[in-house]
Amino acid sequence: MTAGSRLRIISVVGARPNFVKLAPVAHALARRAGVEHLIVHTGQHYDALMSDAFFADLEIPAPTVNLEVGSASHAKQTAAVMERFEDTCLALEPDWVLVYGDVNSTAAAALVAVKLGIKTAHVEAGLRSHDRSMPEEHNRIVADHLADLLFTPSRDAVATLRGEGIPLERIEFVGNVMIDTLIRLRGKAKGGAARLGLPERGFVLVTLHRPGNVDDPAVLGTICQGLSALARERPVVFPVHPRTRQRLAEPALAQALAGVRLVDPVPYLDMLSLIESAALVVTDSGGVQEETTFLGVPCLTVRPNTERPITVTEGTNRLVGPGEIVGAARRALGDPRGAGPGSAGPRSAPVIERWDGKAGERIAEVLCDGKQYK
Repeated sequence: MTAGSRLRIISVVGARPNFVKLAPVAHALARRAGVEHLIVHTGQHYDALMSDAFFADLEIPAPTVNLEVGSASHAKQTAAVMERFEDTCLALEPDWVLVYGDVNSTAAAALVAVKLGIKTAHVEAGLRSHDRSMPEEHNRIVADHLADLLFTPSRDAVATLRGEGIPLERIEFVGNVMIDTLIRLRGKAKGGAARLGLPERGFVLVTLHRPGNVDDPAVLGTICQGLSALARERPVVFPVHPRTRQRLAEPALAQALAGVRLVDPVPYLDMLSLIESAALVVTDSGGVQEETTFLGVPCLTVRPNTERPITVTEGTNRLVGPGEIVGAARRALGDPRGAGPGSAGPRSAPVIERWDGKAGERIAEVLCDGKQYK
């Protein structure tokens, strides 16, 4: 950025994980003179518990624009974001558009910006599950192959992009922005377990929302039976995603989940506190795999694959099938019978390169100063 010039950057967010990734970038850009950073919220997630509370917890400025696209099929939601975001770009004339993660808003905004000739960057680039049945995989591939700059969270993501033929000059290995947020707010994330009456390091935390787990009654039923079996051995708490809540309304599934404590979705700080206090986390969330790895919390990911393999090779994460939860949980807890509280002693967490709380600042340095991180 030359002296006296002004750089206008738009960040596009659409769903809960995007907010966590946006926060460190927003904070880093806010410290830059001559930079105007605007937030466009597509409204892909519109429940107040899944959106508004996160802006407050993460200290993110209110969006300049809310496209209010709401829920719809993948095609209709993507089309609505594209149509409305094009008008926004034409009105605001940004120098850069930043897209985050792997939701429909990510691919839609990247496509609009590129077609308008606006420089585009993808934050959290290079992740692949190699499972083309996942809508998120489509969004990752589209965003990565369209964007001018690809900000990767790990070395394996760089290798993936290079393997797909993307030149090194488009790739910047900046680190993990989600970990930036965790490090910055960890000290404020206290008391989540106590507020729910849960024993420290003595409960299992569950988050599930992916279609492969919650849309098939047989698969979800198997998961519920496993969680219910765990609940006979230690408390199991399950903040229920709205998508999953609809499925669990079926009487047979509710009966299969006997003993599991269902609660409403919780804000970011409370969820972070619960993760750190849990003896074990059972999830299908990408971000939770990273957070548990950084914190050294045992994690079972109920999926056949992960776009974050570093959490398995270097972290505390293990992939399990729906029918493997009980056995895997007992092994992860070091307790074959699953009885008794988890250890409250120190945990061993891996040290992963550039998961150090500085990824947001590196992104700002690349955009504003032309610095390189290879």
